[in-house]
Amino acid sequence: MQTLLVTGGAGFIGGNFVLQAVAGGLRVVNLDKLTYAGNRDTLAALEGDPRHVFVQGDIGDRALVGRLLAEHHPDAIVNFAAESHVDRSIDGPAAFVETNVVGTLALLECARDYWRGLDGAARETFRFLHVSTDEVYGSLGEDGKFTETTPYAPNSPYSASKAASDHLVRAFHHTYGLPTLTTNCSNNYGPYQFPEKLIPLVIQKALAGEPLPVYGDGRNVRDWLYVGDHCAAIRRVLEAGRVGETYNVGGNAERENIAVVEAICALLDERRPLADGRPRESLITFVKDRPGHDRRYAIDSGKLQRELGWRPTQTFESGIARTVDWYLDNQPWVQRVLDGSYRMERLGA
Repeated sequence: MQTLLVTGGAGFIGGNFVLQAVAGGLRVVNLDKLTYAGNRDTLAALEGDPRHVFVQGDIGDRALVGRLLAEHHPDAIVNFAAESHVDRSIDGPAAFVETNVVGTLALLECARDYWRGLDGAARETFRFLHVSTDEVYGSLGEDGKFTETTPYAPNSPYSASKAASDHLVRAFHHTYGLPTLTTNCSNNYGPYQFPEKLIPLVIQKALAGEPLPVYGDGRNVRDWLYVGDHCAAIRRVLEAGRVGETYNVGGNAERENIAVVEAICALLDERRPLADGRPRESLITFVKDRPGHDRRYAIDSGKLQRELGWRPTQTFESGIARTVDWYLDNQPWVQRVLDGSYRMERLGA
């Protein structure tokens, strides 16, 4: 049974990946710091499963990471661990540099030393897969898409910290020979997403009949990727990706933010009409835009499709319906998240 060391595996994308990987027959050692966005409830289905080992800790703790590598002998490391919310990076950029840059460097050094000590086939097949974002590329105009050769031009402290981590991964491959892979994804959505992000935030506020805040004119465009499709892409890159390469992962689902909010409103009106009969679109409230808000992202995932045969299985319409239904069916999970420090307040103003 193949063993993975997954970092950040109690977060949104990482948690979905861990659930999918264990269901697919892999053994996972899951290292997560359990910051505000990490949630053990996401992993409740794996309680007592010998194929899942959870460890609370920091990727910057070299002694801990070294011990886990020596004890569990993973065949690969998949690095999801990151501070990931743009608005939070505006309020407090230092935490993003600490985790995304300094933490990734520590993890890379541990991985390099572990890989150097492997023999034969284990050394040949070991992989370090780094999960990153399309935000490192900056902002697009009305036309074109990000490719793997698009120059980096990050515009927020978050994307700058992720760009730095991407460069470190590249450098460790070219300098030390560490067999790395990097994926840069578009905006993820789906089950278990922390409700400060657009889609779960709108779902919760719309359910409560509260105003639905939309930045600026609502015309900012993102390519939306269902999290299950993203996790399948990562597994495919891990299996067959070319060492040292980067693969963009997108959902082929560009939508303006206002269109996303309107779609959620329509789905909730069908499933849970407001008591007074108002359409939820009437709750949409345009608010002051956030600083440095990139206008448009769009991902060209052609390389991943051509070389590795991956394609998204969900359209935006099918994925957003699945997502709304999941949140409706899992309100206890959401409420336990909201019982903590986050109260759906505006950040990064």
